[in-house]
Amino acid sequence: MKTSDFYFDLPEELIAQVPILDRSSSRLMVLDKESGNIEHKIFKNVIDYLNPGDCLVLNDTRVIPARLIGEKVDTGGKIEFLLLKRDENDTWESLVKPGKRAKIGTKFSFGNGKLIGEVVGMGPEGSRIIKFHYEGIFEEILDELGNMPLPPYITERLEERERYQTVYSKHNGSAAAPTAGLHFTEELLQQIKDKGVDIAFVTLHVGLGTFRPVKVDDVLEHEMHSEYYVVSKEAADKINKAKENGNNVICVGTTSSRTIESVATEDNRVKEGSGWTNIFIYPGYEFKVVDKLITNFHLPESTLIMLVSALAGKENVLNAYNVAVKEKYRFFSFGDAMIIK
Repeated sequence: MKTSDFYFDLPEELIAQVPILDRSSSRLMVLDKESGNIEHKIFKNVIDYLNPGDCLVLNDTRVIPARLIGEKVDTGGKIEFLLLKRDENDTWESLVKPGKRAKIGTKFSFGNGKLIGEVVGMGPEGSRIIKFHYEGIFEEILDELGNMPLPPYITERLEERERYQTVYSKHNGSAAAPTAGLHFTEELLQQIKDKGVDIAFVTLHVGLGTFRPVKVDDVLEHEMHSEYYVVSKEAADKINKAKENGNNVICVGTTSSRTIESVATEDNRVKEGSGWTNIFIYPGYEFKVVDKLITNFHLPESTLIMLVSALAGKENVLNAYNVAVKEKYRFFSFGDAMIIK
């Protein structure tokens, strides 16, 4: 299976730069994974594809302001950190630009010395291990000094930080938003509950590994980065109840899908737990729990479009993406959505 098998031509002008005013008014493509048939709706119509007894699975992670702009302590040279993963004792795995300035032992200042970062080691794929020195509470300092880590294809300034958070975000820890969830409003979620649909919250702290390009020609040679997840007993019980009663489990986003498939058992149940997952889902994978998927439109040749193709079939997905281009759907984080049923 080649990475190039998942290529499609995407005009740059279709990459959404800003979120629309009403989250639930984005467009919704409906893809039937059996027939390949396509319908065009508005996102708030998603409720029509959810039935009483179904379980909607949401990732309640919250994006931290993980992008820090500072300067080298001795020379004043500009530096940019992107915090990826928190380790012990105030150390973080981070991407650093420009990396050549970030040698072991080098110190960097943020906010006129309010936060000092020292390179104490090398991480995977060119990342650095940074130890931070500060007075006070780290989260408060980061909230003051940090910026939202928008993907590089978004060049417009984000006016409101909360627009890169889901309305149900709760647990801090992500370097990127679980973007399929950005379409939901509190009103729409209430309507879904009122219809008799169970809502289960799981947590997967999204790292850049989810979004990094696949750099190998053979898909099977790609390695995913590990991301931390939590599945509570309450969430597992709701998901298992839906499966036992013959109802559907609908995941919102590839991150929710990867989370529950990581804790799925051979008898198509999920178990509570927490830990690290590097599950990589591509065509040929047999889903144990996920029946339907609500997702955004993803980058060509990405692990995300591979996961979507595993559920709906590569031909169906690429055809749907080509239709989306023709119909001028908005792509990526602030773009439109698809439900695979």
